[in-house]
Amino acid sequence: MTALLDVHDLHVTYRSGAGAVPAVRGVDVALDAGEVLGLAGESGSGKSTVALALLRLLPSGTRITGRILLEGEDVLDMRWGRLRAVRWAGASLVFQGAMHSLNPVRRIGDQIAEPMLLHRTAPAARVPARVAELLDQVGLPPSRARDHPHQLSGGQRQRVMIAMALACEPRLVIADEATTALDVMIQAQILALLRGLIADHGIGMLMISHDLSVLADTCDRVAVMYGGRIVERGPAREVVHAPVHPYAAALSAAFPRIGDPASRLAPRGLPGDPPDPSEPARGCVFRPRCAVAEAVCATVDPPLWPVDPDTEGHSDRHAACVHVGPTRRPPTPRGRSAEGEGLPPSTDAFGAVPFDCRPPTPRGRSAEGKGLPPSTDAFGAVSFDRRPPSPRGRSAEGEGLPPSTDAFGAVPFDRRPPSPRGRSAEGEGLPPSTDASGAVPFDRRPPSPRGRSAEGEGLPPSTDAFGADPFHHHSPNREGESS
Repeated sequence: MTALLDVHDLHVTYRSGAGAVPAVRGVDVALDAGEVLGLAGESGSGKSTVALALLRLLPSGTRITGRILLEGEDVLDMRWGRLRAVRWAGASLVFQGAMHSLNPVRRIGDQIAEPMLLHRTAPAARVPARVAELLDQVGLPPSRARDHPHQLSGGQRQRVMIAMALACEPRLVIADEATTALDVMIQAQILALLRGLIADHGIGMLMISHDLSVLADTCDRVAVMYGGRIVERGPAREVVHAPVHPYAAALSAAFPRIGDPASRLAPRGLPGDPPDPSEPARGCVFRPRCAVAEAVCATVDPPLWPVDPDTEGHSDRHAACVHVGPTRRPPTPRGRSAEGEGLPPSTDAFGAVPFDCRPPTPRGRSAEGKGLPPSTDAFGAVSFDRRPPSPRGRSAEGEGLPPSTDAFGAVPFDRRPPSPRGRSAEGEGLPPSTDASGAVPFDRRPPSPRGRSAEGEGLPPSTDAFGADPFHHHSPNREGESS
């Protein structure tokens, strides 16, 4: 069966004043109808360039080579008229940044209707009804068709972009950072909407994002890009949660783990910067940042090798790394298989001990008898919610301080006993309405001679406790207006 999208050996080279800049180098992807393929990677890895190349939307002068087969027809060989017919009707693109992609001076309904009128996918008389139907599909009331983009929120504008992409009922939708810059709740709504549309219409979707958690939750398969090429691809959850390539592992480890305070307080990043495409390095492009690089990595740029292939050499996962290929080099002494190399086997591919695997230090959780209480964390620090009370703490009865002191020996403001001028200080020369600090709260101060009960003192009874006349009690002036 012919794949909906089949990209083979795609190369994209930009032209600049400094010379040719290879932005994409030999990308291979395939996508079937009803399937969602995720494309992940850092900024500058070539993700958006791949998306734009699929419909030849790159600037003039850009060189594109390889094959881009859309339902068996090569996009790169299409004439201009045929290419215009394919855009929106055969494949559509949800552009990155909805506010910049929508025309600010045109109404939403007119922008959704434009591709339908150009491609004549619906009679002109039925277009308004089709616009209302599309807005309803993406969760917007049809009345918003008369609004301009600035009258919509970020999530609503993103929904409009999705409605435009579906206007001509394409077989392929390319979503370039469709949930970027949206809050988590709106992201969840947009992702649920996309999943529903894929299930209802059986379309194929290429979803581009730098957020691996979004791709793991939405996509069937994920491909990770670095330096203009794919370095790992396979089933989404396996690539995200059990990556093989060192870069994919670093990308996955960069996200904090829920319930793991250590990863939140000390997240693990990847040192260095992405490669400059104008200065391609020899050998593996990830070698300068890789902690398990070998000498061979300086000269060999490995292709995508199957991961754990079957007897016939087939696998649904591939990675471009010398540790995966036919020669399959084990990681360095700092790798995962470093038993007996002087490091524990729980070290990751970068030689670091994952925060969820670090053994406790002498002051760690299991450090009973080490001189510190077992409530210390894995780094020997006492968690704030576990610190034992000091001599002045809660259990410090008989230490000279009341037991209401907190874990640090300080008396919380809501527990401090009243001073001689406090609430229980009747008979101490101050009224019992004074607070724990001996001060009279504003809402308890007795009225001054000019206060509310000061009738007959020369001031009207509407003056407040400080003798001031509130604005809303001012008497009218001679013209009948409040002064």
